[in-house]
Amino acid sequence: MIEFKLDEKKLIYSMSELKENGLSLYKVNQLVSNNMLRKVNKRYYENLTYTGEYKDYYLINCMTSNKGVITLLSAAIYYNLTTYREESIEVAIPRTMKLYSTDSYPNLTPRFYSDNRYNKGIVRVEENNNSFYIYDIEKTVADIISFRLQVGIFETKEILINYLKRSDRNILKLSMYAQELKCYDVLEKYMEVLL
Repeated sequence: MIEFKLDEKKLIYSMSELKENGLSLYKVNQLVSNNMLRKVNKRYYENLTYTGEYKDYYLINCMTSNKGVITLLSAAIYYNLTTYREESIEVAIPRTMKLYSTDSYPNLTPRFYSDNRYNKGIVRVEENNNSFYIYDIEKTVADIISFRLQVGIFETKEILINYLKRSDRNILKLSMYAQELKCYDVLEKYMEVLL
């Protein structure tokens, strides 16, 4: 019999992962009793033996059934496009989805997106044995321009200025997203002023 050992570099385990590794519900409950796992919700457990850097982003997948995508100011912070600091993590989810209720996750602000907006530009970030989904940098900037009145005009301007300073910027890709998300005219006005 192979003895399963929790990976100290992996923060979240799904119940299906634990079962695949030969753990019964009884054994999982023992790990909870021994303060090695903590139940986050019906499907996910937090590894209390985790020794890596703790990021709230790692909890997003278990809160959203792997459908949550870091968006707007939270994504801009990740890409170092703004000096703004978030009070909650903004997460895009499909309009038809429900969030799991749990008392342990970080403060979350769901943004319910249409399929057209939700499905564009998703990338998976993997750090050690943890992962989360976020929009690529151009999609992030396009979304911020689309929602500039909610995000804030000052923040939108700061994010676009910082994006334009980057050597890895892709104006063609940004323009494509802006056209698809129907904010190209606004982007064009910002670009005229800033360039």
